[in-house]
Amino acid sequence: MRRWIKRGISAAIFFGLLALLIVAFLPKPVEVETAPVAQGPFAQSVEEEGMTRVRERYLISAPLAGQLLRIQLEAGDSVKRGDVLAAMIPAAPPLLDVRTERELQERLGAAEAERMRARASVERAKAALAQAQSDLERARQLAEEGLVSAAEREQRELTVTLRTRELEAAQFESQVAEHQVDLARAALIRAKQGAGAGERLEIRSPVNGKVLRILQESERVVPLGTPLLEIADPSDLEVVVDVLTTDAVDIRPGMPARIVRYGGEAPLEGRVRRVEPSAFTKISALGVEEQRVNVVIDLTSPRERWETLGDGYRVEAQIFVFTKEDALKVPSGALFREGDRWAAFTLSDGRARKRTVEVERRSGAEAMIEGGLSVGEQVIVYPSDAVKEGVKVKPG
Repeated sequence: MRRWIKRGISAAIFFGLLALLIVAFLPKPVEVETAPVAQGPFAQSVEEEGMTRVRERYLISAPLAGQLLRIQLEAGDSVKRGDVLAAMIPAAPPLLDVRTERELQERLGAAEAERMRARASVERAKAALAQAQSDLERARQLAEEGLVSAAEREQRELTVTLRTRELEAAQFESQVAEHQVDLARAALIRAKQGAGAGERLEIRSPVNGKVLRILQESERVVPLGTPLLEIADPSDLEVVVDVLTTDAVDIRPGMPARIVRYGGEAPLEGRVRRVEPSAFTKISALGVEEQRVNVVIDLTSPRERWETLGDGYRVEAQIFVFTKEDALKVPSGALFREGDRWAAFTLSDGRARKRTVEVERRSGAEAMIEGGLSVGEQVIVYPSDAVKEGVKVKPG
């Protein structure tokens, strides 16, 4: 009897150990990270570094050859139209030669041509602003009747703001052009009359603004056309971002943009004004040649939010080339290539199931899909090589 009991105990121990060994060597479920398929707003953007730039700057140059007196202004000083920027003692040429007279006449002719162009730009800007204001008034009336969405009305209001800034910039250019004509004409008259030697010639500001840079601070003899200083309106800033040409083909004027990592707390809103027509070659940090093109962005956020920004400040910009409010989206890390198509693993009854997915657009950490998955399904993010069709998995 004892023998049978011992044999029974031994058999139980044996089969128990065998069961433990079988369980131990059974394949364990692969731990995975999962995320739900969601529906909501999706945005595809181009993100690049850029810099701020004053929209219009004016380079003050010497209207005549002569002795430049020391410039008393400093960078950052405010100036008004008509304020004295610099002074010089014109040199008295012994005789006005044909070459010098031709140069002065050509300079006057170029200044007059620029003035005509600037005046035409002002008229075009006025017409564009009037049209934008008319469109806004019509949009407001239609919005009251419920025929136009609030978003479209806001777009019209933004267009009026941008057209107003364009008019201000055109008027700035026109004032500068008028001043340039006056300087060129005065220089030609002085040269023809042979007068002005030893007389103090004051160079005045053509516009209201601030001094950006002093190019010739000390007293010295300067030839005709020597750059002396730069002035501009620092409150009229734009953002210039160089993007890859492969990304630029998707960017259009009017697209929304966001300025981030500029030093402030909240992002700034902007809108693309222009994609420059000519690209350039730039060497990347890895030593690779890249073809890039400049994209100019207007700031649309209130001035109070970016009043500490100045000319040449570094920023980062996000240009939104596509947006959709109710997109079906998944994490980009859940997608992988399966031949010439996209696929993803879903979690179903504790096992991984491979599904073919139709990817419409990708942007950073998210991808917008058109089919293959449903809202609420769990997809496996960054699946390892151990994850295959039918393999047991468990969320980590």
